[in-house]
Amino acid sequence: MEHDESLRFEVLGPLRATLGQSDLDLGFPQQRALLALLLVRAGRPVPAGEIVAALWPEGAPASAMNIVRRYVGSLRRLLEPGLPPRAPGRRLSRGADGYRLETAEDEVDLLRFRGLTRRAKREAATGRPEPALRHFVEALDQWRGPVAAGIPSPARDHAVFAEIERELVRTTVMAADAALLCGTPEHVLPHLGRAARLDPLNESLHARNVLALAACGRQAEALAAYESVRRLLVRELGVAPGAELTAAHTRVLRQEVRSAPRKRDLARPAQLPPEPKQFTGRQAELDSLRTAADSSAVLLTGMPGIGKTTLAVRWAHEAAERYPDGQLHMNLRGFDPLNAPLTAEAALRFLLPVLGVPGHRLPSAPDALAGLYRTVLSGRQMLLLLDDAFDTEQVRALLPASPGCLTLITSRRGLSGLVAAGARPLPLDLPSTADALAVLARHIGRERPAADPAAAQEIVAHCGRLPLALAVVAARAASHPGLPLAAVAAELRRSQGSLDALGDVRTAFAASYRHLPDDAARLLRLLSVGCGPDLTADAAAALADLSVRAARRLLDELADAHLVDESAPGRYTAHALLRVFAAELDRRP
Repeated sequence: MEHDESLRFEVLGPLRATLGQSDLDLGFPQQRALLALLLVRAGRPVPAGEIVAALWPEGAPASAMNIVRRYVGSLRRLLEPGLPPRAPGRRLSRGADGYRLETAEDEVDLLRFRGLTRRAKREAATGRPEPALRHFVEALDQWRGPVAAGIPSPARDHAVFAEIERELVRTTVMAADAALLCGTPEHVLPHLGRAARLDPLNESLHARNVLALAACGRQAEALAAYESVRRLLVRELGVAPGAELTAAHTRVLRQEVRSAPRKRDLARPAQLPPEPKQFTGRQAELDSLRTAADSSAVLLTGMPGIGKTTLAVRWAHEAAERYPDGQLHMNLRGFDPLNAPLTAEAALRFLLPVLGVPGHRLPSAPDALAGLYRTVLSGRQMLLLLDDAFDTEQVRALLPASPGCLTLITSRRGLSGLVAAGARPLPLDLPSTADALAVLARHIGRERPAADPAAAQEIVAHCGRLPLALAVVAARAASHPGLPLAAVAAELRRSQGSLDALGDVRTAFAASYRHLPDDAARLLRLLSVGCGPDLTADAAAALADLSVRAARRLLDELADAHLVDESAPGRYTAHALLRVFAAELDRRP
């Protein structure tokens, strides 16, 4: 049976379903609970009686089955948009044995978790602990929080969800055994801590946690962890630790657990580009980044040339000391004028050797590469700067699962899929006139703008306060120190209607333009035809001879690419230099 590849479900944490890059509204709380129950039994029938008992554990109303059927109908239409009323659909079916949700393994995080765990067990059974550990950690990376979080508590207490939590704990124990055998216990420490909070009286789990802490060189923490669980066992059960936990404690006391040595080839990378010397302004944006540092990912977006990379590098240098395991930098070439965007696989093949994995040990399959990458980063505190991202899929495989890492992404696109997955968006606007003047002065010195403030103001106006344009003009002025700023302003004045004096700006705009669909590119070219700086969907429809709905879709596409800006609901503006670029395109034969 074929499935919609863009439909994804998550139940190992907050219940979530996405279609493409959009989160689906899962409806009423009990409807969400029904979906969660179907997901944990995906591919197997769930008897109607079990559904009723799960949704109404304290007693079902007489209309319970009618309500269940209504929820099933709503879920069918949600999961298969356009499904005719009363049509059975292919996703959610009903048979004599109950309701069944049909999904593929890659569509449900629980199924991916189980598939990876099975592969890990096979590797462990054949004496291959290192690949087993990679699969175990990748499996545990699917776990994002309390199972089926967000559904009503009575339904959440159903035994099926508790069994999944026990499954997660069992897998964590097996992963810890593999990590201790490989001498890399740091890969499982975060998972051990989370599992211990889930099952605080599990002595086998705590024994692994004590040993892993000691093997990481954290003997005092290992002894404190033992003492904490010992007190808990006495208080809750009135018993002393059993043989397994006691043996682990004894080994730590006798210092029989050797610390796992740090491999020399896992030395702390420091790949950030040089800190920009001409940086100035952007204090509000820097404050936002400082606040956003608690997130696992931050997405900087904005039009070409607005200074996303410069700001990202500036802040990354400021924040670097918070990430003791180093900083990685990857130019994803999303809008490189000469090269195609870098694939996620190519990026991983560059990053993994930097992280200490020899090239000959890199797996061939992209999924295995991504799993190995997450395993290597597990337990580490690193800052990743992923610059010039093209789309969500390019970035998704490069996001570490380790809670100690922060990923800073820059892109000309909105990348709503990353935002839906939890990345914190930070759109960049043009700098203020004062900041733009400060940028100019920082490049050429304060004396020349101070000597001719009117010319400096005119230069900033002709550049539309766009940082890239200011940098181009400032570079020319700096290379001719005897040239008055008035002459620079006059040159820009003469070139109005053309980007000949701002070649790098034209190149940056063209790199975004070449990735537009044909209909969106045509509308961008038409923006120069007497429509002024402000545009509505109605005006765009008339301009391009389109329906209003089609014009609105294209305007939204241009806005996502940051080639226009929705300055107010339904009103779009284009930067003055982008309108000049559009006019140049429109004049082409």
